Amino acid sequence: MVENRAPGVAVLAAGDFSSWMTALQAAIRGEGGSDVPCDGCTACCRSSQFVHIEPDETETLAQIPPELLFAAPRLPRGHVLLGYDDQGRCPMLVGGRCSIYAHRPRTCRTYDCRVFPAAGVFDGNKALIERQARRWQFSYRSATDRTEHDAVRSAATFLDQHPDRSPECPVPTDTAQLAILAIEVHGLFLGDGDGSPEPVVARPDPEAVRVAITRHSRSRGAASGDRQP
Repeated sequence: MVENRAPGVAVLAAGDFSSWMTALQAAIRGEGGSDVPCDGCTACCRSSQFVHIEPDETETLAQIPPELLFAAPRLPRGHVLLGYDDQGRCPMLVGGRCSIYAHRPRTCRTYDCRVFPAAGVFDGNKALIERQARRWQFSYRSATDRTEHDAVRSAATFLDQHPDRSPECPVPTDTAQLAILAIEVHGLFLGDGDGSPEPVVARPDPEAVRVAITRHSRSRGAASGDRQP
């Protein structure tokens, strides 16, 4: 569900929105990890999350006991998942810290809970992550940057309200993936202001949104190995 930030919550500096989004999009493309100022927070490590590890992550796999891994459903051989204990904690979390941090999985390197307040969506099933995510507050260098953020949230609202498109054009039901998709397609929700050089949030062309969703779905499938040769 798309929501606004809860009032009265102590905030954390999420950084400049435009710079953050540029870095996140690079991480989505596989051009590096996410530099999240966690400051000791381990909410994502304690929220009953399966961690996907790809076959080429040999250094990571060498750090994890094989009995903690199992084959990832619907993915090619070699793709595995790291589970969690009966309290929802990653087994690599030892003494409140990641015991393999220098060799942590790519999934962990690119995870960034700031996507939730960026898109204005939160996962009520992940209470620890939601509590931390609601604390982030972005800064803006210009009115254009603030409008860009508004466009991301408008995209998330649109996607949340139009979940049933088609098998060829699926809108994610997973909250994190919905937020990422909103960031990917937010440019379609920006338009030219009447007589103003500054962009404004605009009503998108539904067909353009459909094409963008389909492209995003196909690129994710190819990257994760869902699409077999």
